[in-house]
This record gives sequence, C-alpha cells and structure tokens, in this order.
Amino acid sequence: MATPRSTETIEAFGRLLRAGKTTAVGATTACLRRIASDNDRLNAFILAMPDEAMTEARAADRELAAGHDRGPLHGVPVALKDLIDIRGVETTAASRVRADHRADRDATVVTRLREAGAVLVGKNNLHEFAYGTTSEDSAFGPTRNPYDPARSPGGSSGGSAACVAAGMAFASVGTDTGGSIRIPAAACGVVGLKPAFGEVSTDGVVPLSPTLDHVGPLARTATDAWLVYRALTGINANPPAELGSVESPRLAVLRPYFCDLLEDEVNERFEESLNRLRGAGIQIGEAGIEHAEHIAPTYLAIQLADAAAFHAPTLESVPERYTEPVRLRLELGRYVLAEDYARARAGREVLRREVNAALSGYDALVLPTLPIPAPLLGTELVRLNNSEHPLRAVMLRLTQLFNLTGHPAISIPCGRTRAGLPCGLQLAGHTTESLLQVARACEVHVAP
Repeated sequence: MATPRSTETIEAFGRLLRAGKTTAVGATTACLRRIASDNDRLNAFILAMPDEAMTEARAADRELAAGHDRGPLHGVPVALKDLIDIRGVETTAASRVRADHRADRDATVVTRLREAGAVLVGKNNLHEFAYGTTSEDSAFGPTRNPYDPARSPGGSSGGSAACVAAGMAFASVGTDTGGSIRIPAAACGVVGLKPAFGEVSTDGVVPLSPTLDHVGPLARTATDAWLVYRALTGINANPPAELGSVESPRLAVLRPYFCDLLEDEVNERFEESLNRLRGAGIQIGEAGIEHAEHIAPTYLAIQLADAAAFHAPTLESVPERYTEPVRLRLELGRYVLAEDYARARAGREVLRREVNAALSGYDALVLPTLPIPAPLLGTELVRLNNSEHPLRAVMLRLTQLFNLTGHPAISIPCGRTRAGLPCGLQLAGHTTESLLQVARACEVHVAP
C-alpha cells in the first residue's frame, strides 16, 4: 500500500517564504515534479500547467522581493477541479460532452485566487460532471487513491483530494453537491470544507444542482482550509487575521440514523475520536434529526431534477458522449414529478429547522464523514449490518443533509483502519468561521 508524501502546510510555507528560506519557484517546482512522477499512477490531474505555473511562481517571487505581499496564498501552488473555468483553458468536467470547450474568462474563484497570489498548477480529474461518489466514471479514466491505487479516492472531487494527499499541490478547490468535497477528504486523509451555501461564488463553475452546489477547499489542515476559504470569499487580509480556536467547544453527536450503518473500523475510529475529545475536556452531548430517514429521497428529488434540466440539450443531442452510469442517472431525473420536486423543496425547510434545533446550545454537530473506508474501484454494493447496500447511497448517507440545509460542514482526518486507510470526522456548525474554529480545536486531538 502506497503512503502519501508528507508535505508542509500553507501556513508553514508562508513563514518560510517571508523569512527568505524558500521560494514560490521552489515550492511550485516540487509540486510539478510530483505531478510528473505520480500522475500516471493516480490520474489526479486532467491537465497540468507547468509553463503557466512557473511563470506565476517567478512573478510571485519578484513581487515579494519588491515588497508586494498578496497575503497568505502568495506563491502557494493550488489546483482546481476541472469544473472550474480558467480563461483560455478547456473545462472538460471529465466528459467527452465538453470536448473542445474552452473558457473565455476566469471563474470568480479563479479571479480571487489570482488576486491572492496563488500559483495555479493544473486541473483535477473528477467523476464526470461531478455526478458520482467514486471518481471512476471519467472520460480520462478513474482517479486512484494515494493510500491504495486499487481503491477510489472518493468523489466527485477525487482528483482534488488525491493531489493534496500526494503533495501535488498545497490545496485544491473542489465542489460539493451532496458530499463531493467531504467524501474524498475522508477517503484520502485530508481536510475538506463545504462552506455555508452561497458564501463562495459558483460563477464560472459547471453546475450539477444550483440549489445544492457549493465550492470549497481541500487542504492539509483546518487552518489551511480557512486560508483558502478566505481567499475564495474575497477576504485576503495581509497579515492574515488570526482564526483562533474554541478552547472547549460544545459538540452534539448525531447518532440515530447517522451511526446506524457504519463499517466496524470506521465506527471504532469515530468512537475513539469522541473519547479523545472528551479526554481533552470537550463537552459532548447528543442530538437528533427527527426526519433523517427523509434526507435521501428529499435530496434525490431536487438533485435529479436539477441535473436533468441542465443536461437536457446534450442528453438529446449527444447522449453517447456521456459515460453510461452518468447518462442513466441523468435520464432518471426526467421522471421526477413536479409534485415530488415541490414536496422535496418543502421537506428541505423542515430539515433545515431540525438542524438548527439540533445545533441549539452547541457549537457544532459531530458525526462520521464516510461510513466505509475508501472502496475498491468497481465496487457496486457494500455489506453493512449483514445486508447489502448500493455503494453510492452509502457514501452519500452522512453528508447530503448539509447540502440540503446549507449549513457549513467540514471533514477532518481521525485515524486509519488497520489496513492504513483514512477515516474522517465530520463537523457541521452555525457559520463557516465558527466551524473552522471548532475544527481547529478538534483536529489536534483526533488527527492520526
């Protein structure tokens, strides 16, 4: 089993850069070398941009030498999920449907990354059109997990998580419609943040379900995720404001439904993490979501219909260009009744109120991120509690609630299975900034 490379954080790199002990060119060169050496094995990138990246890195070093410091992401190598437009570059969405598509302008998040001084090293592979949890249905072939290339890195932002875990970039920007940042973060042992709905612009990002889509960072620590998140929202203070942490956050475990279907070792790591948090003096109570059993059908009615509506023209004109599993899923959306869609929109408001009620008196909710370790590529069914369940439904089970409700949620690493596969702890909170403070307080106790 492969072991991902141990690499420095954005926070540590920034200190060295400003002390004159490293350069943007040096950091970018190291990332590009890892892409060149490891991408054939992991397939985390659809497109590497070495010439552009080195030009940007040299410019970043010149600016810093001249006293122009753009902030915490100055000179930092960052990758982008290939749903996000970079001017003059193809945005493939990992699909033959978008062959020869070339963006005529930068997405808003790309503009903000450039303003923050980030160095863009390339575009990450993904599950076609972000419509899957394993990152294996792609026109460019499956992405592979750095911990075991026979396994999925999760999805749909699988390439984004794999590249960060493998040291190919310091961070990546992904998208999350039902868990597509947090699921691969858990599977690859990195941090994945889904900000609150609407905080990060989706302008210039290929949509899946506009009412559920979120854009956010995958990084190595909660602090790094915060630095990228702040840049994506247009807040890029220099020197950066101090995030801080909540000394003794109050957490509530979501146990009924959310802990009912867990692989044994995932459950063990989760309970061990809770015990370590209690041992550190963190208060942990319990809360519930009364209508949790309605999460999946509510989510599916909205997401299927939204996706089918966006893809209707190409489903009619070039259906053969989609991978078959994604095409079939999109076609299912054509059969969602208007009354089902309206009922689901009302249902999500009920769930939003229930999450708010569960958070009352607590700083964050805590639950596992992914019920299973990273699955083998090609897996369709998983066995839990002596019965078989569809893989996709299992992988989405613990994350899709917070896309429906819009609450911020983050996955942080919380140990590994005996086979060395990462597990993730999920936190959901009131605001993104307060959630990141809680995550910082927790990750020092639960990180492997």
